[in-house]
Amino acid sequence: MTRRAYFYFVLTFLLGAAAGGGGVFAYVWYGGHWRQPRDRNHIIQSMKSDLNLSDSQVQQLTQIMDESGKKFRELRQQLDPQFAAVRKDSDDRIRAILNPEQQKKFDEIVRRFEEERARRRPPP
Repeated sequence: MTRRAYFYFVLTFLLGAAAGGGGVFAYVWYGGHWRQPRDRNHIIQSMKSDLNLSDSQVQQLTQIMDESGKKFRELRQQLDPQFAAVRKDSDDRIRAILNPEQQKKFDEIVRRFEEERARRRPPP
């Protein structure tokens, strides 16, 4: 092969790798897999910076967020059993229309969904 053929071969490979890498990056970035979850401290610091809050306001904001967080956790504890019951009822009804082979696949799908839901769920 001539040098020109090697050059085009390498150029094609590099352009393909760059396009593939860019595609994967865009998929992962816009899919939310590389974004860091926003925790309470990050939100407070962002609001402090964006709104130019005084120390007193930051203290009040922290107290408000702590109280709201507690209320959200209490509400989630109250509603979780109801959501779980609806999910179980729905799963049972879906299983009833499936044949045994489909039920096995469905159970695997439900298992993966539950693992993902547990992983994304904020700590209590």
